[in-house]
Amino acid sequence: MQAASQILVPFLVAAFLAVICMPLMRWLQHYHVPAGLAVVIIVLLIISVLTLVGIFIGGQIAEFTARLPFYEQQLNDKLTGIAVLFGQEVSIGDLLDRIQPASPMGLVANLFSGLQGLFANFFLIIFTVIFLLLEATSLPGKLQLVLTSTRGDPDYFKRFTSGVQRYLGIKTIASLVTGVAAAALTAAFGLDFPLLWGLLAFSFNYVPSIGSLIAAIPPVVLALVQIDFFQAAMIGLGYFVINITIGGVIEPRVVGRGLGLSTLVVFLSLVFWGWVFGPVGMLLSVPLTMTVKIALESSNRTAPIAILLGQADRVASR
Repeated sequence: MQAASQILVPFLVAAFLAVICMPLMRWLQHYHVPAGLAVVIIVLLIISVLTLVGIFIGGQIAEFTARLPFYEQQLNDKLTGIAVLFGQEVSIGDLLDRIQPASPMGLVANLFSGLQGLFANFFLIIFTVIFLLLEATSLPGKLQLVLTSTRGDPDYFKRFTSGVQRYLGIKTIASLVTGVAAAALTAAFGLDFPLLWGLLAFSFNYVPSIGSLIAAIPPVVLALVQIDFFQAAMIGLGYFVINITIGGVIEPRVVGRGLGLSTLVVFLSLVFWGWVFGPVGMLLSVPLTMTVKIALESSNRTAPIAILLGQADRVASR
């Protein structure tokens, strides 16, 4: 699968976008909107949202670039103070020479590079979404005929789509709370670009377990330069509390109950799918594992494996 990841990743993203958009597609068709027009409306909505996000991020990056001289001066002043304490001369050039590529910032850069590859396949993803949505009305019936004739689970497609939509709904609410909390935290300490850090926390929270901690790295680093060590440590502690409260306690229990997946399986799926598909695999790890679990449940031979992926309380209730 790793060898075919460049082909599979755009298709997987398109498939999950189509699943997300299916409720809107059904809602439009309920009000007698033709399928073709409904698809056009949905695609325009997707493009509009991505465009607005892109404009916002572009503006934030431009503002950050304009403030780079200020941050450079701040860093120089802090390094000068450290040099006086230790009796050594330290410059920004020396500091950058000692930063290794494997630093924590490299993880953030790698994730963004993987997402950048998705934008390179933007039109492929959009066209795939269009064709999947056009097939959305007939595909469940086709699958039901096939699975019934092969003694499979005829409700597989319905369970798959409802499961993904339920997970993404829960995850989006948790990510929104995380993003608002991160923006409020950084704004309270007077850190620049609090909305950007909130958006970053919202986006990275879709990566299970470690996403919120990864999103904490850039604002903490900026706080070290812009403010001071103590307040940077407090911001880092605030992110840790947010991650433990939402991502480590509340969300795993709610998401686990919603999908029937154990917390351990949620974490292991992050590692496995991240290894197979890279950053996109990390973002889609839980939906992919849920898909595998539902597929295993559809056959008597593989049903025991699906039980192993489920929660202990559900097994005990049987």
